[in-house]
Amino acid sequence: MEEEWMRDRALLRDLLQKSPQASPQELAQATGRSMSWVKKWRKRFAEEDPHDPSVLCSRSRAHHAPYFRWDVRVIQRIVEMRFAPPENLKRVPGPRALLYYLPRDPALQGAQVALPRSSRTIWKILHATGCLVPRSKEPPHPNELRQPLEEIQMDFKDVGSVSPDQSPQGKRQHVIEVCNFVDAGTSIALSAQAREDFHEQTALEAVIAFLRQYGRPRQMTFDRDPRWVGGVSGRDFPSPLRRLLLCLGIRPHVCPPHRPDKNAFVERFHRTYGQECLQVHHPSTLQEVREVTETVLQHYNHERPHQGRACNNVPPRVAFPTLPTLPSLPERVDPDAWLASLDQKMYLRHVGRDGCVDVDLTTYYIGPQLAGRTVLLQVWAQQHQFAVWSQDQIVKLLPIKGLVGQQMALDDYLQYIKQEALAAPRRSSVRGSRKVRQPPLWGEGA
Repeated sequence: MEEEWMRDRALLRDLLQKSPQASPQELAQATGRSMSWVKKWRKRFAEEDPHDPSVLCSRSRAHHAPYFRWDVRVIQRIVEMRFAPPENLKRVPGPRALLYYLPRDPALQGAQVALPRSSRTIWKILHATGCLVPRSKEPPHPNELRQPLEEIQMDFKDVGSVSPDQSPQGKRQHVIEVCNFVDAGTSIALSAQAREDFHEQTALEAVIAFLRQYGRPRQMTFDRDPRWVGGVSGRDFPSPLRRLLLCLGIRPHVCPPHRPDKNAFVERFHRTYGQECLQVHHPSTLQEVREVTETVLQHYNHERPHQGRACNNVPPRVAFPTLPTLPSLPERVDPDAWLASLDQKMYLRHVGRDGCVDVDLTTYYIGPQLAGRTVLLQVWAQQHQFAVWSQDQIVKLLPIKGLVGQQMALDDYLQYIKQEALAAPRRSSVRGSRKVRQPPLWGEGA
């Protein structure tokens, strides 16, 4: 093989001596080689004596300079940090976390040795010392980057270390839960509220407390927990929480079933919160839960390096020392503004023998002439009415029940919506015990 290469190089040298002005394309065609090969060897012939036989020989591709070797103290400190996490870190640090902690180590600072500047270098050291076993994994599909405080994700985290015997309500599970709020744009854990009695009303109170403190984000994301959406299967009309957000100009985003990746930032915080706080301190009372949660929020936001795309391997509050100011809650609220989100939506209902149908736990009288038939109830949001369709024509207009009809002061509205959240499960249980199962919705989902 080497002989064939030398033959082609000698041919190129002869062609260059005969036709020094020949183009690389012509020389490539004459030698049967690529243009990049022609350019490389023409440059080499121009730099050296073309009559020297050694110029036709291949050059060794071996590494001429000795490879750089890291100071043994650096390797030893990386291994020590791997097994004994520094600075109160409650998890095994990975390459990126070690990249953050190495320059902060006093011993390495005093030794003034060269330190790795790439997480891949630390990965190689961990792999060479047997501290890390690589595994192949399909790269994840990252979510869209958000601006700071553009989207707030919220969810409940159960404190499993609390014994059911200590529950004043006699609960056998979920004795104490923490409602966490995490910013999707910065990964900052903004709030963590621990309680023993999270239900639909108290969950709404936690959201109101957060909005009073931080203002109104563009979007709030949550899963299909009945305390958020108002029931296991949802409701015809939005739950009190979704009504609150819609009336305040906040877009509620309910995650699809079995898709925790749509609520990824708060779910990832829950993993850190569980591994580095709850499983370490094992709090057994509400006061202990609140104390350790406050401590971990300080550590998570200000001290612990975060490897999310927005934080770039520094603590979230270091990456984002200042946050934008969100619009505050309005002084007056239209309590019926949520109805605009249902404009033109249709509900398919079967008229009972008494001439009535049920929509969102409320009974509407259609008339005995349509008993036994199927009708469509179309929402006319501006008119606050249902248009009842039967056989391709409107047969009746019904005012939508449960609307207030006028604006309210903010405090009055918040009190009103909290009462709605308290009464909704009660009305649902009473209605469900005597309600005939209705056909599914037609058109958009509930």
